[in-house]
Amino acid sequence: MEVPCVRVPPEEGEATRQVLAEADLIADDFEITVAEDWLYVPVTDPEAVPDDLEVVSKDVPERETQTTPADLLEFEPSYERLGDVVLLDEDDPERARELADAVVASDLPVETVLNKASKVKGETRVREWELLAGEDTETVHREYGCEFALDLAEVYFSPRLATERNRVAEQVADGERAFDMFAGVGPFVIPFATRGADCVGVDVNETAITYLRENARRNGVTDRVTAINDDVRAVAPDYADWADRIVMNLPHSADDFLESAVTIAGDDCILHYYDIQHEDDPFGPGEDAIRSVAEPEYEVTVATRRTVRSYAPHELNVCLDVCLER
Repeated sequence: MEVPCVRVPPEEGEATRQVLAEADLIADDFEITVAEDWLYVPVTDPEAVPDDLEVVSKDVPERETQTTPADLLEFEPSYERLGDVVLLDEDDPERARELADAVVASDLPVETVLNKASKVKGETRVREWELLAGEDTETVHREYGCEFALDLAEVYFSPRLATERNRVAEQVADGERAFDMFAGVGPFVIPFATRGADCVGVDVNETAITYLRENARRNGVTDRVTAINDDVRAVAPDYADWADRIVMNLPHSADDFLESAVTIAGDDCILHYYDIQHEDDPFGPGEDAIRSVAEPEYEVTVATRRTVRSYAPHELNVCLDVCLER
């Protein structure tokens, strides 16, 4: 049956699929197909496809019906996918057990089901999990063409930020020097390095840095990634005036590290500053904090004010893309 499809080279297939999935544009009733050296992704609304993607009409097979958790439960459950892990956020143990059983019985390609057992806490921002199915909390997650090994019980990682990470990565140019002050397992560092940047990633979590080095190896960018297990405030003097781009993704307390960011910044530097603020003024406090530390040494220009997601009632997770020019 002929349906509208996005046509891309196969090597761009996973990144394209994720972009379309984020926009809820994939037509699940039809198979993603490879033919004549092209990959075809069926879409529900060709008018909504981003302008940089090509839409064509293609005869693709209908997909065989698969059993979903919703089919077994008779309602649409809420969960996240990370690699071969399903993540639940259920306070009721009986409901959590019911959802986990449905996930395991469905046709989802899942090995493990975890339920959140605590909030993110501590300096390393990890949380406790209840293991409802599977053997452990380790997985391999794929995102926009990159592969990340991680252990959810030992490191912080949010699949919800995939689109935001890709937005920033697409700004990176070959030959840049990029510094991630709170690097984790490398969700910013690795895609930056695949685009040709020389990268430094720092984190106080020793396990996260171990995974960052492993992920650099998995993605073939070991020669462009330096991973450091330390407090970035201790590392900053060693990289004074070094960076063309800095990521500060520690929303609750990034302002405590702005002096180190200014130390690391080169003559012309882009700062990606993440913050969580009240919806009445989500950007002002972060911009004021940056100006108070960077001026007058730098001319400060806010290039982008972006709401990343809703964090809590009346609180927003936001990003400021800031140009620092000495």
